[in-house]
Amino acid sequence: MENQKIQQRIKAIYQMLFEMATGNLAFRIIKTDQDDEVGKMSEMLNNLAGEMHDILLQSGYVNPHYSYQNLVQTTFILDDNFLISNYNAHALQALYYESEELFQVDFGKFIAPQSFSIWNQKKKEASLDDNYHSTVQLIFVTGNNKLLPAFCTISRLRYSDKIIVNSITTILQELLSDPKYVIKINPERQSEAIVMQNLYDYILNHLEQPLPTLKELAVLFDCNEYKLKLGFREFFKTSIYNFYHDERLKRAHLMILQTKIPLKEIAIMNGFNTYLNFYKAFKKRFKYAPSEVDRSPNEAN
Repeated sequence: MENQKIQQRIKAIYQMLFEMATGNLAFRIIKTDQDDEVGKMSEMLNNLAGEMHDILLQSGYVNPHYSYQNLVQTTFILDDNFLISNYNAHALQALYYESEELFQVDFGKFIAPQSFSIWNQKKKEASLDDNYHSTVQLIFVTGNNKLLPAFCTISRLRYSDKIIVNSITTILQELLSDPKYVIKINPERQSEAIVMQNLYDYILNHLEQPLPTLKELAVLFDCNEYKLKLGFREFFKTSIYNFYHDERLKRAHLMILQTKIPLKEIAIMNGFNTYLNFYKAFKKRFKYAPSEVDRSPNEAN
């Protein structure tokens, strides 16, 4: 039992690191009475997130979280010599290469030295098995000289000598390089920035709950309704409701892709009262139904 509790606390640390990596500086690990190394690490991360949050606000920046839509699927098609014969557009985005730098180039050129032996082994296996399929973590070298780890599925096409390499990669866009997210604030408006940041964080941390009315939010954040409505749009270029609605749909889409949770439960977990409402909103947002999302290998529903 004690070991299980420690594992849960360690899991909370991983969750905290993920939230911080996506820009959510409002997330906190629940404090416990244990004064051990795990507890000290948890307290350190909580303090770090708080300090980063304060520094951003004092510098005059709003801190939009990195979106779930930055999960991209890269696909490479290799010939029997493992040269890249085709790829999808996300491959360029993920690896930071120009099109001519990838086409007809040995796929191994983009594998980091740490993964050479793994890739060479997979090449050998794929060459000998017409029905080959394997999942492995590879580390890529990107065009901007960074290392990009990704879990890849390597498989052969039926009735062909082509080999497919698929991966899901997280792309953190440089949001702060976009002028709409860089808002230098004079001292008189700094308190407004703090309110808008807190409202933004509140919505992202309560997506499973109904959105409070504008009047209720105004009371919660001690702000005039009109200023809250216009201020949020000025800082984040969208309305409060549209932001809430879009973020919970994107989170639901990610849950469908990456979990075995039934669709009706996902709808409830993301604040929809009925599956029908969720179905209509999802289809309007993504142009296809929740049931049309490929959940393999989850094999849910």
